[in-house]
Amino acid sequence: MGDSKDEREQFQEELIGLDPQDPETKAFADHLDRMKRERPGYTVEGYLDGVQDFADSANRTTGHQRLVAVLVVGLILLGVALTIWFALGDILTIIF
Repeated sequence: MGDSKDEREQFQEELIGLDPQDPETKAFADHLDRMKRERPGYTVEGYLDGVQDFADSANRTTGHQRLVAVLVVGLILLGVALTIWFALGDILTIIF
């Protein structure tokens, strides 16, 4: 979870009374780790970590939440495809 001993102790304090082998407890500990993780937001690495968190969250969901995540990704990809299409059209118009 955390890198330093203080962070590990803090997690242990927050999870007092919970069974460490319980899958829900492990999921909660992972959630706490993600919430407390600090990453640079304005770098490529920070952006890709955010995308990875979104993808992991989308893969854990079911039902309508998964449908909404797939719809968001589809709309993003549609926007990228349209942008490339219009850019190629402008480039070809200028060249020819």
